[in-house]
Amino acid sequence: MIKTAGELITRAQKQIDCVNPVEAKALYDNSNDAVIVDVREAKNYDESSLNNSINIPRGLIEMLIEKNCQNSETLILTHCGGGGRASLAALTLKQMGYSNVYAITATFEEIKGVFD
Repeated sequence: MIKTAGELITRAQKQIDCVNPVEAKALYDNSNDAVIVDVREAKNYDESSLNNSINIPRGLIEMLIEKNCQNSETLILTHCGGGGRASLAALTLKQMGYSNVYAITATFEEIKGVFD
């Protein structure tokens, strides 16, 4: 049976830690080495991004995360435009062995309003 993107996202969110923007900001502020990963496409990132974030599009997360995060225990916060891609990316990172990963499940505007 074919699964929809929505079904995959729902399944991923049951296997990862999801946070709202306020919770994510508190985690970030209490960490010395957090990495904020914007998994949107480069065009969206170039138009508007969070301060101190890095852009790794979801389709490249497996290939590029290690360049930016070598420690499996580093706090990683993933975000996108609405929470779906961030959730899928967080699940991938968890499957890769990263143990301190959270997906911010909110719109980019909501996240930006808290972080900037």
